[in-house]
Amino acid sequence: MNAEPQPPVPVRPGFPWKATGLVLLAVALSVGITLWIVWAYLFPAEFRPVTLNQKEERVLEAKLDRLDPLSGQRDAAGRAAPAPREPLTPEPYSEAGASREISFTEKELNALLARNTDLAHRLAIDLSDNLASAKLLVPLDPEFPVLGGETLKVTAGMELRYANGRPVVILKGVSLWGVPVPNAWLGNLKNIDLVQEFGNDPGFWQSFADGVEEIEVREGRLRILFKE
Repeated sequence: MNAEPQPPVPVRPGFPWKATGLVLLAVALSVGITLWIVWAYLFPAEFRPVTLNQKEERVLEAKLDRLDPLSGQRDAAGRAAPAPREPLTPEPYSEAGASREISFTEKELNALLARNTDLAHRLAIDLSDNLASAKLLVPLDPEFPVLGGETLKVTAGMELRYANGRPVVILKGVSLWGVPVPNAWLGNLKNIDLVQEFGNDPGFWQSFADGVEEIEVREGRLRILFKE
């Protein structure tokens, strides 16, 4: 008699070590990258100060000398050196030929921060069409709860333009660590034209509006023209 064929014995698959290892590696990399991004964003390093090349330096010096003709020479850090102690020449006051316009590029503004203050490592200005933006790093006191000794990152944006014979100044918002601050915390001033809101009452905004002939913010450039 022929023996009946036995059913094949099922083979238990081995544990998929290779696939599991790849999954664990992917998870570890994802978690590591996420933690690094969060840490870099919440606790950013200081900004790198902006520097100008020789041509840009000469252009900026000419602008500064026009705004402050008595400043004389400047030191290595770009600060105005003390004016020489010489008697001033009497002359009648005149506004003939005086320019009422100031104009700076985004790079020049950031370079001025690097020259004259220590804010260059903590403040950066961006100029785009009708928008001036700023990033500010604020060191927290070591005794501050939980985050003591760390750095707070603040960003803000302000719409700046000229329309209907008046400057337009609108706060677009303020964010802490990338989280927008509620409008109620900003006094409900977000997306409100501050000149239109407060320019009709005596005070800063009325004086500001009455003294500005034109204000223009374009990509990388700010220009303000004052009235007589």
